[in-house]
Amino acid sequence: MTKRWTQRPPGSTWGDWGDDDELGRINLLTPEKVLQGVREVEAGISFCLSLPLDYPGGTALNQRRHPPVLAPTEDMEGNPDTFYNVHQSQMEKWGHPKYVDVWADDMVTLALQYSTQWDSLAHAGAEFDADGDGMEEPVFYNGYRAGVDLVGPKPDAAGDGGKHVCFARHLGLEHMAFHGVQGRGVLIDLAHHLGHDWRGVDRKMLEEIMAADDVVVEPGDMVLFHTGFATKVLEWNRDPDPVQIHAMCTYLDARDEAMLEWITESQISALVADNYAVEGMVGRDRDESRHSLLPIHHLCLFKLGVPLGELWYLHELATWLREHNRSRFLLTAPPLRLPGAVGCPVTPIATV
Repeated sequence: MTKRWTQRPPGSTWGDWGDDDELGRINLLTPEKVLQGVREVEAGISFCLSLPLDYPGGTALNQRRHPPVLAPTEDMEGNPDTFYNVHQSQMEKWGHPKYVDVWADDMVTLALQYSTQWDSLAHAGAEFDADGDGMEEPVFYNGYRAGVDLVGPKPDAAGDGGKHVCFARHLGLEHMAFHGVQGRGVLIDLAHHLGHDWRGVDRKMLEEIMAADDVVVEPGDMVLFHTGFATKVLEWNRDPDPVQIHAMCTYLDARDEAMLEWITESQISALVADNYAVEGMVGRDRDESRHSLLPIHHLCLFKLGVPLGELWYLHELATWLREHNRSRFLLTAPPLRLPGAVGCPVTPIATV
C-alpha cells in the first residue's frame, strides 16, 4: 500500500513496524518479553493496580469526565430500567413457566478515561506536514488522519434522533487488546524519595532515584511511576479536595528535554503513572513558539507510539517491592477489546 505520509516527525517511530502499524512500541512486547516478565514471578502474589472505577469521584479533576452510572437494562416488554431482581411473578407475566431463578442485568454509562485507564495512540495527535507539501494537517501516529481514520462527531447516519457518534477506525485500543499487553513491568518509586509535594521530576533526579534503588530499565519494559497521587485519591473516598487534587505529588517534567530524550532512548513499550496525566498539568508556560500543551503526550502518543497509563493504583505493589528489594514483576494489562475506543478503563494485575 502507498504510505499515508511522505515525511515523519523527527525522532518518531512512524513506519518502523510497517506502513499500517497501529501498535507502536507495543510491538516490543514480544514472546521473549513476556517470558522475561514471567521469570520475575517468585512469590505468586498478585496486586490489583486499578482504582475502583467510580474514583476519583465528582468532576473536580476533569469537568468533562463524569463518574460511571450503573442502571438495569430494559425488561422483556421494553420498559427501561426494570430488569433487576426479576423473579417468578414477572416471568409468568411474560409467559414463562414457573422458574425458581432470580435475574439481574445491568448497563453502564462511563467516561472511558474517568479513572484507571489507558490512553491510546488515537488520544493525541498534532498538526504536522505529513504530506511534505508545506501544509500542515491534523494527523495521529503513523500518519493516520483526523476526519478520515478518526471520525466524528457527526450526525448518526441511522437517523436516531440526533445522536452523535465518533469512532477511531484506526489506532483504537482493540489492537492493543488483541495483541495482548503482558510483559515485564518496572516500578520507579518517586514517592519514597520525594514525598508528596507537587514538583516536577527531571532526568537527573530520575536517574539518581533509579541508581539509589538499583532500578534497570531495558527495551520493551513497561515502566510505572509511583507518586502517591492515586493513594490520596482513594483516601478521599469519592470526595476529592477540588484544589489539592490539581497540585499534589510528583510528575515527570516534560519541559526537561533530557527527560524526553530518556523516554525515547529507553525504548520502553508503555509509560504509566498513578497520577492524572504522567506529566504535570502546569498551565501556560513562557514559550511563545508553537508547541504542544503536553509534551510527553505529544512524544509518546504522536511520535513514538507509546501508550500512556494514568491513575493506576500502585500503593500495595510499591510497598511490597520495597520490602523485598525488588522493582520488577509480571504485568498483565490489556484494555477492553472495544473497537474504536480512544481510551478505556483497565484492571491491571502485577504478579511478583
